[in-house]
Amino acid sequence: MLNAWRLIADGLPGTCQVCGAWPARPVCEPCTQRFGRAAARCPGCAARLPDTMSRCGACLAQGASTALSQCMAAVDYAYPWDGLVARFKFRGEPGWASPMADLMLRAPGARDALAACDLLVPIPLSGARLASRGYNQAWELIKALRRSRRLAGAAPDAQADTLLRIGHRPDQHELPREQRLQNLHGAFVVHPHNAARLAGARVLLVDDVSTTGATLQAGARALLQAGAQCVSGLVFAHTPDH
Repeated sequence: MLNAWRLIADGLPGTCQVCGAWPARPVCEPCTQRFGRAAARCPGCAARLPDTMSRCGACLAQGASTALSQCMAAVDYAYPWDGLVARFKFRGEPGWASPMADLMLRAPGARDALAACDLLVPIPLSGARLASRGYNQAWELIKALRRSRRLAGAAPDAQADTLLRIGHRPDQHELPREQRLQNLHGAFVVHPHNAARLAGARVLLVDDVSTTGATLQAGARALLQAGAQCVSGLVFAHTPDH
Protein backbone atom coordinates (compact mmCIF):
# COMPACT_ATOMS: atom_id res chain seq x y z
CA MET A 1 0.00 0.00 0.00
CA LEU A 2 2.85 2.40 0.86
CA ASN A 3 4.46 1.82 -2.54
CA ALA A 4 1.13 2.46 -4.27
CA TRP A 5 0.70 5.80 -2.51
CA ARG A 6 4.33 6.66 -3.28
CA LEU A 7 3.79 6.04 -6.99
CA ILE A 8 0.72 8.28 -6.92
CA ALA A 9 2.59 11.02 -5.04
CA ASP A 10 5.54 10.83 -7.44
CA GLY A 11 3.18 11.63 -10.30
CA LEU A 12 1.61 14.71 -8.70
CA PRO A 13 2.80 18.16 -9.81
CA GLY A 14 4.71 20.41 -7.47
CA THR A 15 7.29 23.19 -7.54
CA CYS A 16 10.76 22.76 -9.02
CA GLN A 17 13.17 23.04 -6.11
CA VAL A 18 15.80 24.69 -8.30
CA CYS A 19 14.00 27.38 -10.33
CA GLY A 20 10.61 27.51 -8.61
CA ALA A 21 8.60 26.64 -11.73
CA TRP A 22 5.09 25.26 -11.21
CA PRO A 23 3.68 22.79 -12.05
CA ALA A 24 6.82 20.68 -12.23
CA ARG A 25 8.61 17.65 -10.95
CA PRO A 26 10.91 18.19 -7.89
CA VAL A 27 13.55 19.20 -10.46
CA CYS A 28 11.90 20.32 -13.69
CA GLU A 29 13.06 19.05 -17.05
CA PRO A 30 14.68 22.35 -18.14
CA CYS A 31 16.74 22.41 -14.91
CA THR A 32 17.61 18.74 -15.35
CA GLN A 33 18.82 19.47 -18.88
CA ARG A 34 20.73 22.55 -17.77
CA PHE A 35 22.47 21.10 -14.72
CA GLY A 36 22.27 17.33 -15.25
CA ARG A 37 23.28 16.75 -18.84
CA ALA A 38 25.19 13.49 -19.30
CA ALA A 39 28.96 13.94 -19.49
CA ALA A 40 31.90 11.79 -20.54
CA ARG A 41 33.12 10.01 -17.41
CA CYS A 42 35.94 7.70 -16.47
CA PRO A 43 34.65 4.11 -16.48
CA GLY A 44 36.80 3.35 -13.45
CA CYS A 45 35.66 6.06 -11.02
CA ALA A 46 33.03 8.20 -12.83
CA ALA A 47 35.18 11.34 -12.76
CA ARG A 48 34.32 13.78 -15.55
CA LEU A 49 36.73 13.44 -18.47
CA PRO A 50 37.87 15.79 -21.23
CA ASP A 51 37.05 14.60 -24.72
CA THR A 52 40.67 13.60 -25.34
CA MET A 53 40.81 11.00 -22.55
CA SER A 54 39.15 7.60 -22.14
CA ARG A 55 40.22 7.08 -18.51
CA CYS A 56 41.39 9.41 -15.73
CA GLY A 57 45.00 9.58 -14.56
CA ALA A 58 44.23 8.13 -11.12
CA CYS A 59 42.59 5.03 -12.60
CA LEU A 60 45.40 4.60 -15.12
CA ALA A 61 47.87 4.66 -12.23
CA GLN A 62 45.88 2.02 -10.32
CA GLY A 63 45.87 -0.31 -13.31
CA ALA A 64 44.46 -3.73 -12.46
CA SER A 65 44.34 -3.02 -8.72
CA THR A 66 40.84 -1.52 -8.86
CA ALA A 67 38.07 -3.66 -7.40
CA LEU A 68 35.32 -2.09 -9.52
CA SER A 69 34.57 -3.35 -13.02
CA GLN A 70 33.03 0.03 -13.85
CA CYS A 71 31.62 3.08 -12.09
CA MET A 72 28.80 5.39 -13.18
CA ALA A 73 27.44 8.71 -11.92
CA ALA A 74 24.46 10.79 -12.96
CA VAL A 75 25.72 14.30 -12.11
CA ASP A 76 28.60 16.26 -10.63
CA TYR A 77 28.39 17.05 -6.93
CA ALA A 78 27.89 20.76 -7.57
CA TYR A 79 25.03 23.27 -7.74
CA PRO A 80 22.16 22.47 -7.49
CA TRP A 81 22.72 18.81 -6.69
CA ASP A 82 24.96 19.34 -3.66
CA GLY A 83 22.19 21.23 -1.86
CA LEU A 84 19.58 18.63 -2.77
CA VAL A 85 21.86 15.80 -1.59
CA ALA A 86 22.26 17.63 1.73
CA ARG A 87 18.48 17.76 2.11
CA PHE A 88 18.22 14.07 1.19
CA LYS A 89 21.06 12.96 3.43
CA PHE A 90 21.12 15.27 6.45
CA ARG A 91 17.73 16.98 6.70
CA GLY A 92 15.33 14.06 6.86
CA GLU A 93 14.03 14.22 3.27
CA PRO A 94 14.26 10.63 1.97
CA GLY A 95 11.66 11.44 -0.71
CA TRP A 96 14.50 12.80 -2.84
CA ALA A 97 15.42 9.18 -3.61
CA SER A 98 12.83 8.94 -6.41
CA PRO A 99 13.91 11.92 -8.56
CA MET A 100 17.56 11.09 -7.93
CA ALA A 101 17.03 7.47 -8.99
CA ASP A 102 15.39 8.64 -12.21
CA LEU A 103 18.48 10.73 -12.96
CA MET A 104 20.75 7.78 -12.12
CA LEU A 105 18.94 5.72 -14.75
CA ARG A 106 19.90 8.36 -17.34
CA ALA A 107 23.61 7.91 -16.63
CA PRO A 108 25.37 6.25 -19.58
CA GLY A 109 25.64 2.54 -18.90
CA ALA A 110 23.33 2.53 -15.86
CA ARG A 111 20.42 0.70 -17.47
CA ASP A 112 22.71 -1.95 -18.93
CA ALA A 113 24.42 -2.41 -15.56
CA LEU A 114 21.07 -2.84 -13.82
CA ALA A 115 19.89 -5.32 -16.43
CA ALA A 116 23.11 -7.34 -16.13
CA CYS A 117 23.42 -7.46 -12.34
CA ASP A 118 22.11 -10.19 -10.05
CA LEU A 119 22.06 -8.15 -6.86
CA LEU A 120 21.82 -4.50 -5.81
CA VAL A 121 23.79 -3.69 -2.66
CA PRO A 122 23.85 -0.36 -0.77
CA ILE A 123 26.91 1.10 0.92
CA PRO A 124 25.99 0.65 4.59
CA LEU A 125 26.00 3.21 7.39
CA SER A 126 27.39 2.56 10.85
CA GLY A 127 24.81 1.47 13.40
CA ALA A 128 25.09 4.79 15.22
CA ARG A 129 24.65 6.83 12.03
CA LEU A 130 21.70 4.73 10.90
CA ALA A 131 20.01 5.15 14.29
CA SER A 132 20.61 8.91 14.18
CA ARG A 133 19.47 9.45 10.58
CA GLY A 134 16.66 6.92 10.59
CA TYR A 135 17.38 5.60 7.08
CA ASN A 136 20.27 4.67 4.81
CA GLN A 137 20.18 6.99 1.80
CA ALA A 138 21.87 4.38 -0.42
CA TRP A 139 19.14 1.84 0.39
CA GLU A 140 16.47 4.47 -0.34
CA LEU A 141 18.06 4.98 -3.76
CA ILE A 142 17.99 1.24 -4.44
CA LYS A 143 14.32 1.00 -3.51
CA ALA A 144 13.58 3.95 -5.80
CA LEU A 145 15.59 2.41 -8.65
CA ARG A 146 13.65 -0.84 -8.37
CA ARG A 147 10.24 0.86 -8.51
CA SER A 148 11.12 3.47 -11.14
CA ARG A 149 8.88 3.67 -14.18
CA ARG A 150 12.04 4.30 -16.21
CA LEU A 151 13.43 0.83 -15.42
CA ALA A 152 12.31 -1.57 -18.13
CA GLY A 153 11.93 -5.25 -17.28
CA ALA A 154 12.12 -7.00 -13.94
CA ALA A 155 14.02 -5.22 -11.17
CA PRO A 156 17.12 -7.04 -9.91
CA ASP A 157 17.16 -8.52 -6.42
CA ALA A 158 18.30 -6.29 -3.55
CA GLN A 159 19.48 -6.83 0.01
CA ALA A 160 19.82 -4.03 2.55
CA ASP A 161 22.33 -5.74 4.87
CA THR A 162 24.61 -7.60 2.44
CA LEU A 163 27.46 -5.38 3.63
CA LEU A 164 28.07 -4.30 7.21
CA ARG A 165 30.22 -1.38 8.32
CA ILE A 166 32.49 -2.26 11.23
CA GLY A 167 34.42 -0.11 13.66
CA HIS A 168 34.22 3.62 14.27
CA ARG A 169 35.92 5.76 11.65
CA PRO A 170 35.77 9.47 10.79
CA ASP A 171 33.31 10.51 8.10
CA GLN A 172 34.88 10.52 4.66
CA HIS A 173 33.76 14.09 3.90
CA GLU A 174 35.75 15.33 6.92
CA LEU A 175 39.09 13.96 5.67
CA PRO A 176 41.61 15.08 3.03
CA ARG A 177 42.06 12.87 -0.02
CA GLU A 178 45.09 10.93 1.23
CA GLN A 179 43.39 9.99 4.49
CA ARG A 180 40.14 9.07 2.71
CA LEU A 181 42.01 6.45 0.72
CA GLN A 182 43.23 4.79 3.94
CA ASN A 183 40.30 5.42 6.26
CA LEU A 184 38.08 2.61 4.95
CA HIS A 185 40.63 -0.19 4.79
CA GLY A 186 38.83 -3.20 6.25
CA ALA A 187 35.74 -1.13 7.04
CA PHE A 188 33.23 -3.49 5.42
CA VAL A 189 32.39 -7.16 5.86
CA VAL A 190 29.73 -9.33 4.26
CA HIS A 191 26.89 -10.40 6.53
CA PRO A 192 27.36 -14.16 7.18
CA HIS A 193 23.69 -14.85 6.42
CA ASN A 194 24.05 -13.30 2.95
CA ALA A 195 27.44 -14.68 1.93
CA ALA A 196 26.08 -17.70 0.04
CA ARG A 197 24.06 -15.61 -2.39
CA LEU A 198 27.20 -13.74 -3.48
CA ALA A 199 28.88 -16.80 -4.97
CA GLY A 200 29.37 -15.96 -8.65
CA ALA A 201 27.00 -12.98 -8.44
CA ARG A 202 27.27 -9.83 -10.52
CA VAL A 203 26.77 -7.02 -8.02
CA LEU A 204 25.86 -3.36 -8.49
CA LEU A 205 27.01 -1.31 -5.49
CA VAL A 206 24.98 1.87 -4.91
CA ASP A 207 25.73 5.08 -3.00
CA ASP A 208 24.68 8.72 -3.11
CA VAL A 209 28.03 10.49 -3.61
CA SER A 210 31.54 9.38 -4.57
CA THR A 211 34.58 11.59 -4.10
CA THR A 212 37.82 9.59 -4.28
CA GLY A 213 35.98 6.31 -4.80
CA ALA A 214 37.52 4.85 -1.64
CA THR A 215 34.15 3.83 -0.18
CA LEU A 216 33.05 2.01 -3.32
CA GLN A 217 36.43 0.33 -3.66
CA ALA A 218 36.37 -0.88 -0.06
CA GLY A 219 32.85 -2.24 -0.44
CA ALA A 220 33.72 -3.91 -3.74
CA ARG A 221 36.78 -5.62 -2.25
CA ALA A 222 34.67 -7.10 0.56
CA LEU A 223 32.09 -8.40 -1.95
CA LEU A 224 34.76 -9.93 -4.21
CA GLN A 225 36.45 -11.60 -1.26
CA ALA A 226 33.07 -13.15 -0.39
CA GLY A 227 32.80 -14.69 -3.86
CA ALA A 228 31.12 -12.10 -6.09
CA GLN A 229 32.02 -12.52 -9.75
CA CYS A 230 32.27 -8.78 -10.40
CA VAL A 231 31.21 -5.49 -8.80
CA SER A 232 30.17 -2.27 -10.52
CA GLY A 233 29.35 1.04 -8.85
CA LEU A 234 26.47 3.47 -9.42
CA VAL A 235 26.18 6.78 -7.57
CA PHE A 236 24.00 9.81 -7.93
CA ALA A 237 26.84 12.34 -7.85
CA HIS A 238 30.60 12.43 -8.25
CA THR A 239 32.64 15.20 -6.67
CA PRO A 240 34.57 17.07 -9.41
CA ASP A 241 38.37 17.25 -9.46
CA HIS A 242 38.87 14.04 -7.47
